[in-house]
Amino acid sequence: MAALTTLEKHPMASALRAIQPKGPLSFQSLPAALRPLVRAYLLGYASAVAPRLLTLMLQFISKKRKSAKKYLSSDKDERSFKDAAFRILRTGLDPRRFPTFCAALVGGSTLLQEPLLKIIGRVATQLSTTSQLRLARWLSTFISGWLSLQLLQSKQTQQTPPAWADSGLAAVQQGLSEASTGGYGGRTLDLTLFAVTRAADVLVGELWSQRRSRRKASGKWTVIEQVMSRLMDPVVFAASSGLIMWAWFYSPDSLPRSYNKWITSAASVDLRLIEALRRCRNGELIYGKETGQAPLLGSMCDDYGLPTEWGDPAKIVPFPCDLVHMGCGPSCEYHAISRFLRSWKWSMLTYLPLALALQLRNPRRINLVKAITGSTRSSTFLATFITLFYYGVCLARTRLGPRVLGKEIPNRQRIDEGICVGTGCCLCGWSVFIETAGRRKDMALFVAPRALATLVPRRYPLEKQWREKLIFAASTAVVFTCALENPKRVRGVLGGILGMVLKK
Repeated sequence: MAALTTLEKHPMASALRAIQPKGPLSFQSLPAALRPLVRAYLLGYASAVAPRLLTLMLQFISKKRKSAKKYLSSDKDERSFKDAAFRILRTGLDPRRFPTFCAALVGGSTLLQEPLLKIIGRVATQLSTTSQLRLARWLSTFISGWLSLQLLQSKQTQQTPPAWADSGLAAVQQGLSEASTGGYGGRTLDLTLFAVTRAADVLVGELWSQRRSRRKASGKWTVIEQVMSRLMDPVVFAASSGLIMWAWFYSPDSLPRSYNKWITSAASVDLRLIEALRRCRNGELIYGKETGQAPLLGSMCDDYGLPTEWGDPAKIVPFPCDLVHMGCGPSCEYHAISRFLRSWKWSMLTYLPLALALQLRNPRRINLVKAITGSTRSSTFLATFITLFYYGVCLARTRLGPRVLGKEIPNRQRIDEGICVGTGCCLCGWSVFIETAGRRKDMALFVAPRALATLVPRRYPLEKQWREKLIFAASTAVVFTCALENPKRVRGVLGGILGMVLKK
């Protein structure tokens, strides 16, 4: 009880009570120590089941409309829908699935805190009360993080390790259920990388905040440091976006299938063009030499009404930017404007319905102007992102690259081997400045773990699995400890969710 009294008297206790969750997730009838566990399980179950149910419902509605047009019976479809829905609901209850993982992680971190605080109070008497509480929180989350990840990793799949297991690039897949195991670990790597990036954000943010406070107190805070503070999120987003776009272009298997498919849809590019640039990088397409690659771009020339010989790298060095423009003419600037308008239209058709749907959550406070403004801004950001990528390719191939590197065949080969794509990757992410500062933060935190996943080995021997557990447990302990001690330091949506879940 002494430890519990210490917790209640801690300065954070009053702050936590002030923002206790209200409504259906308050669970006032449950013991205070069990409330975070129950909230975590329910939220984990909802996040695991709801997207799959929504996808199933959309597929069912689509099939039902097609059946109605063809005057076919829908009884079989309805039975199949019910069976699939029940299977999804039942699968979410598997004790080795994500909901149980969430409950074990959060429940363990809260239930272990009191006994650990008692032990620390007896052993580490030289520490202050605040330090003892902080250490108890960190250790309780570390232990629960280790064990909960072990629980999640214990569910094996029947797939075999792919050929690229040791390639050094992460094959980020759809989710835990799609990751292969067998004699390899790594199926929870996405989760670990997410925890690592959030822990890094917390630590860097806290260190920078302390530095800023000291510098301002001494009157030494400079304009350069202020600019650096504002540039942190855009720089993270730009760097992460560049890595992701590079992976999409040259190693698409390192991205989740849905993510890869979405980027391809937004890019609206002829896949033959991408394949041609990949072959340049792989050494299959060599300018000035006959390597049998003419049919690839030659077919593009035929489809877009261009001279067939333009697609022959043995004769034309390099292939003209008209092919990159895909029928928009020879002007790189005109193609950029055209690409922006088409991308903006495509983006609005995506963002506006979502914004309107979010407004419908509270019919009494529908704000159409806000929905349209937000959709317009986001569409402009995405259209600029796509345009900068393509124009970066054109800059390197036509406008600047030949002037800097030279127009000789070897230099043209170097440009198309990766410099042109790299230029587009470097430029596209800076479109994030179109978004608000709050959105920049959320977007940077969203893409950072995905970018990191393209740099680390996706598969590793099972005997090294303890390393991932160690990294995950330590990272999660940092985030949870900070969420309890300084909730505002955990930024983005995760900060709000943890703040709600961890409150007793």
